[in-house]
Amino acid sequence: MDWPLWAWAAFNVFVLILLALDLGVLHRKEREIGAREAIGLSAAYIALALMFNAGLFWVAGPQVGLEFLTGYLIEKSLSLDNIFVIALIFGTFAVPKEYQHRVLFWGILGALVMRAILIFAGIELIQQFRWIVYVFGGFLVLTGIKMLFAKGHGGDVADNPVVRFVRRHYPVTEGYEGNRFFVRRNGVLMLTPLFLALVMVETTDLIFAVDSIPAILAITQDPFIVYTSNVFAILGLRALYFALAAVMDRFIYLKTGLSLVLVFVGTKMMLVDVWKMPTTLALGVTVTLIGGSILLSLLRTRPAAPERVEAEVVRQGAE
Repeated sequence: MDWPLWAWAAFNVFVLILLALDLGVLHRKEREIGAREAIGLSAAYIALALMFNAGLFWVAGPQVGLEFLTGYLIEKSLSLDNIFVIALIFGTFAVPKEYQHRVLFWGILGALVMRAILIFAGIELIQQFRWIVYVFGGFLVLTGIKMLFAKGHGGDVADNPVVRFVRRHYPVTEGYEGNRFFVRRNGVLMLTPLFLALVMVETTDLIFAVDSIPAILAITQDPFIVYTSNVFAILGLRALYFALAAVMDRFIYLKTGLSLVLVFVGTKMMLVDVWKMPTTLALGVTVTLIGGSILLSLLRTRPAAPERVEAEVVRQGAE
């Protein structure tokens, strides 16, 4: 479907208004984001995405609406794994909690630009070279298999090649300088550890985008749908991080679910010229894999009831 220029302009103005409201009104002062506020913001962003989705159903029909919903769920699900790495980055650089929102805000602003470039580049490649869909599909399958057997969610962040490059070529202050990314000392412009954390957040999103963009291209190649579903998933990432960071260690099967989703959409992409899978089936499989992995994780890691703990203590004492 060819979307008019005004639709693109209106959506981007809407995004800019959301970002201005976030930084200029809701979080004008540096402070720690509480879990209750984060859950409320996350719910608000999800509600906005679903309202936009309802508008697509009404304006463009159920097929386009389902494509957006499936793409949004895939992008949102893959962003959950991103949260593990962001938590690792903040822990490694000991980023004060009151400055974490600032890092995520500018990190996600940069991510929106990078993803827009990757989206249009990927669609252009597919349109010019049809065979590349098999390359993307195979890449997703291999990535899913690799993720399935990989341990952890990231390597040594402090020893990351990007961090080493920045430290080698630019002076970095020993400690934090408030919420500033740069400071000037004796006429020399220096970076702060907060900027290094920002660089790592941007680098991480670029790496994840290499997986997520082909994943949604397996669902639809409509530029507007791919772009808007990505933007909505990214916009809610900050709030989702603060809402889930404290309990992410309970999602022990999430990586398995995400791995299977990547293998599934990669297979779907490679079979596109043999069998065009219904979007409803793709949506159902995605919801089942992600929802099932989260549910099983929560059941497996649920806190032990007091009576069970007491009984276990008594049993061990008797032994």
